[in-house]
Amino acid sequence: MTTDLLTTAGQHTKKIDPELVRRCIEPGATTPEAMTISEAGRAIAREIVGDNGPEDGIRQRCVVATGDPAIKDLLVFSNDPVKAGIGAISAGVTIYTDIRMVKTGIIKKGHECQIECVLDIEGAPELAQKLGITRTSAGFLSAAQGLENSIIVIGNAPSAAITVSRMVEYGIRPVMVVAVPVGFVNAAESKEKIKKIDIPSIICTGTRGGTPVAVACINEMIIMSGKV
Repeated sequence: MTTDLLTTAGQHTKKIDPELVRRCIEPGATTPEAMTISEAGRAIAREIVGDNGPEDGIRQRCVVATGDPAIKDLLVFSNDPVKAGIGAISAGVTIYTDIRMVKTGIIKKGHECQIECVLDIEGAPELAQKLGITRTSAGFLSAAQGLENSIIVIGNAPSAAITVSRMVEYGIRPVMVVAVPVGFVNAAESKEKIKKIDIPSIICTGTRGGTPVAVACINEMIIMSGKV
């Protein structure tokens, strides 16, 4: 027997083997097998990182997310960001991301936070074109006062981290910042700028980082908030 595959219009388009469907959905996060794999990975990460508090919990998740034990030594926590992040998540603040991939990866259940990608903020594309700046920088500038008392999560765009650091110097006060942009151009420098601002932050030194690290950091704090 085969299963109907539906289009978004609700019309039958082709038949697919239910065994293929089963194989594709079986690794879902709620299956016993997936939970076993997750627990095994976390156990290995605990051995690599240690388990001496909430910062180690974030390091563990980043090691699992990247498959890279060295990432544990690259994370820098400034101004008690875990406490600030958990408190902000519990309060339901808005979470702003630099790219849609980071937004997609953030856990949506168990909290009341609205998650916004700055690329989708009204006026951002036009501002980028007018000023000749990156779309992510324009997005954060367009968010402006909306960044007050928010969480900012940057996984890919060094220009966004630099812009956010300058906005903080200007007087805009997010609750905390995760800044782990990846790359060889301006990535390391942009994260150092975030580390120096007087806002709770998590950065990843050097050229490494990216979406998996950014998502791992914020998701671990969501789980720590106790509502997932």
